[in-house]
Amino acid sequence: MERRVKILAVLMLFMMPFLASARLLPKEDGKLHYRIIGFYIDSIPSAKKYTLDIALGNFNAEDSFKKNIILSRTSGNNNFIAEVPYFGRQYTWRITSAGAHSSKSKTRLYHFSTTAIPDLDSNNTRLRVTKNTGRYKDALFFLDGNRAIYDAYGQPVWYLPAIDGLNNETLRDVRDMKLSPQGTITFLLNNVPYEINYDGDILWKAPNNGRVSGDSIEHYHHEFTRLSNGHYMALGSEYALWKLPQSVKSDVLLNPKTIHDSINNIYYQKVEFGTIIEYDEKGDVVWSWRSSGYFRNSDLRDNINALNKFKDVHENSFFFDEKNQNIIISFRNISRILKIHYPDGGVINTYGNIYEHGANESGNDLFCNQHSCKISTSGNLYMFNNNCCHKGASPQIVVMNELNSGENNLKIIWEYSCLTEDAGLKAAAQFTSGGNVVELPDHAMFVSFANDLSSNILIVNSDKKILWSAIPEKWNLIENKWEPVYQYRASIATTQKEIGSLIWNGAKK
Repeated sequence: MERRVKILAVLMLFMMPFLASARLLPKEDGKLHYRIIGFYIDSIPSAKKYTLDIALGNFNAEDSFKKNIILSRTSGNNNFIAEVPYFGRQYTWRITSAGAHSSKSKTRLYHFSTTAIPDLDSNNTRLRVTKNTGRYKDALFFLDGNRAIYDAYGQPVWYLPAIDGLNNETLRDVRDMKLSPQGTITFLLNNVPYEINYDGDILWKAPNNGRVSGDSIEHYHHEFTRLSNGHYMALGSEYALWKLPQSVKSDVLLNPKTIHDSINNIYYQKVEFGTIIEYDEKGDVVWSWRSSGYFRNSDLRDNINALNKFKDVHENSFFFDEKNQNIIISFRNISRILKIHYPDGGVINTYGNIYEHGANESGNDLFCNQHSCKISTSGNLYMFNNNCCHKGASPQIVVMNELNSGENNLKIIWEYSCLTEDAGLKAAAQFTSGGNVVELPDHAMFVSFANDLSSNILIVNSDKKILWSAIPEKWNLIENKWEPVYQYRASIATTQKEIGSLIWNGAKK
């Protein structure tokens, strides 16, 4: 009897990781908003290999499970990343371990389901892949207009779940959704910066307290990024008083938005300027910069347009060159880019036309109404050039070399017209808003651009060969046709390391 008790004790000790795994993934009866899934059990000291089996359906009987297995995979590790085929279905899975002497132990049968939303129904929304050379077959594509991640074949694999008290119908205003260096997902939702993990848990939310703007909120917009040091950086706005020149026309002084300091006989207008805010992980401001400090003493100080107000410069993107401690800032409406030094905030260089009093503000010979300005790995300035100042002109990816210090010392060394692949995309309307470009690890360019008539996402190499291209579309039930889904920006993850970091981030904690 004592011998039997000892044998049972040994067996229970061996089976304990399976019977009560503290870190089982996915969790039993979990409801998942993704199809690429991390499977994990605690390791077994004597195991040499593990086999994952997944069946389509919910089963508790061994025979039924075996008959419906759709995926089997063997590895020397106790964790797997596997893709199940459908949203809105139930699945059963288990892992079998094999020891040195071919002894096998099986977990119990575990269960999960994938949820579904109407937006992912291919009858309603689709990513139509028009070209796929196979070069990026494992890539994942983040589409803010769809609030979803797609694979290289146009299939949705993840969608933004209901978070922070919002449901699927109120998760509409998403911008700049992308993968962070820490393997998390960042985006702006209803003009508030969020960071979540793959499971949709909120990891960080910007404190919208107006500490930098001086207002009740920070007026976040356009871009939000997590830095490699773990801090967060976002664009915001402040509304500052702009002193009007003495020579201003009398009708400007009568404008209801004009403020008169009667004691000093000075007139002001309240103007929107951009801010950049850096937060630490606790949400404390560690650094900030205000464009008003630059523009108040710039060539635009006397700029009053036909609407009798200072021209809205429209700050729309930034890029922190952490290697050289510089920040590139784009101002769309004046076709200008500033390079400032971090952390002192001094303006190192200015790219774009200098304003001349009485002349119309316009684009320059290099770019116009630009978005998404960045520094390449080789140190060149590149951007998505909306190119709106020239009628009928196509948007472009433009790469420029800074010849030497000084204003406007740029030379275009590579450019690509973004409307060359599909004749159906050559819409008459210009691409006045949005668009972005990202340099990939192999130096190819990933670009997204859209307007009301067309939308396109593509990868082009340095030889201007398209390696992958797709069109986001939704079905218009009233007009009985497919129409484009507007993307403000799109992003991409190309490496297995990036994708693994995204899936496993926080999962085993």
